[in-house]
Amino acid sequence: MPNIAKILEQPIYKHILDMIRRAGELGKKENIRVYVVGGVVRDLILNKKIQDLDLMVEGDGILFAQKLASIIGVKKIVPFKKFGTALIPNKLFQIEIATSRIEQYKEGSRNPSKIEVASIIEDLRRRDFTINSMALDINSENFGEVLDPFNGMSDLKAGLLKTPLEPDKTFSDDPLRMMRAAYFSSKLNFKIDTECRNSIIRQSERIKIVSWERIRDEFIKILKTPKPSIGLVILQKTGLMSIVFPEIDIMYDMKQSPEWHHKDVFAHTLQVVDNSARLTDKMQIRFAALVHDIAKPRTRKIDPKKGYTFHGHDAIGEKMLDKVAKRMRLSNELSNYLKKLTLLHLRPIALVKSEVTDSAVRRLMVSAGEELEDLMTLCRADITTKNPKLVSKYLNNFDIVEQKMKTVLDKDSAKKFQSPIRGKEIMKIFGLQEGKEIGLIKKSVEEAILDGNIKNTHEAAKKYLMKYKNDNKY
Repeated sequence: MPNIAKILEQPIYKHILDMIRRAGELGKKENIRVYVVGGVVRDLILNKKIQDLDLMVEGDGILFAQKLASIIGVKKIVPFKKFGTALIPNKLFQIEIATSRIEQYKEGSRNPSKIEVASIIEDLRRRDFTINSMALDINSENFGEVLDPFNGMSDLKAGLLKTPLEPDKTFSDDPLRMMRAAYFSSKLNFKIDTECRNSIIRQSERIKIVSWERIRDEFIKILKTPKPSIGLVILQKTGLMSIVFPEIDIMYDMKQSPEWHHKDVFAHTLQVVDNSARLTDKMQIRFAALVHDIAKPRTRKIDPKKGYTFHGHDAIGEKMLDKVAKRMRLSNELSNYLKKLTLLHLRPIALVKSEVTDSAVRRLMVSAGEELEDLMTLCRADITTKNPKLVSKYLNNFDIVEQKMKTVLDKDSAKKFQSPIRGKEIMKIFGLQEGKEIGLIKKSVEEAILDGNIKNTHEAAKKYLMKYKNDNKY
């Protein structure tokens, strides 16, 4: 068996090594076999940073966790009695300790119906991929030896994702593993074994038994990878995208005019996502990049002169995201963010024209608010033409827009714009109850300020309201 003890001696693993040795010493004292398992072993071999520590014991995992916690000075653990696992809170990294086990599943659920204590080999066999089915022996006599019954190290070197069991069995037991295949492929730039890929295609419908919360989390993990398009293409090619994100799936092979974008809406969208990944680590911008053209399939028309057009896809896309957010259980904060950037993503480029007024620039700045910088990042990511002259031209255009914004910002405090009038005061002046009409009147005041017709003061706003009231015969 290969030994990776020297890897653990690197300075970046100092705290991990210390914790592993303590666990190994406790195992020897208690006469229990202890192993480091899962992604930790994989990441050690790849010399990657370790975020969490997963330990496996051939014995009582919860009892072992209690004793280890006492040794390192942690008063309380978080036990999960059904699975025989426990979490030990730790400042540097989370520690999870589990009892080696096998699990049995029913057809309609990814939650195990039966759990039994088993050997370390049996436990490794039930895991998702061979690269995650290795165990590091931390018992003193074999310290650093890698237990690799399913050739995970070989697959790791080959950059290949394979399952320890027959893929149909692995994916049927837990269909979320199909999305994890896309995630690991995207994260590590690994290929999925042909049998595994075919199995995912056959069983893609089983993803429907997984909760939307888990699907959402796994989808977001793909967006956080260095090149999200790898995972997104896998989802589309295997049929998973048509189930988890049909609004994106329908973009595939949908033609558009090539001057600005790729000929294919799906290919363009993936390029924008990858561009945003190069520009920022912020997941929210990457998600916005994915959905910014979500309404193009719905709005596509053919103009004899212009070719394909997508008029109104920004506004319609904003409305479509309500349904997406509800289905994928997105937070209100993320949902509103995606809607705002989708609605506004065409606005900055329209400000390039020399005759554009300060009020138009001001309107965009106020509309974008705190997301202005993110919006401009999205706009730069949206440049996907392969013509280097056009790329240079478009980037220069956005530089012009940002300069105009700076000029306007120097003139006034548009970025910090706040309406000087409140809804309650409008209700009192007009004798109206709370409702849409109040919002419309308030918006009229704000529009007048942004257009420069009245000053941004309470006195000017109130005077405007009185005139508005008389003119409209309230």
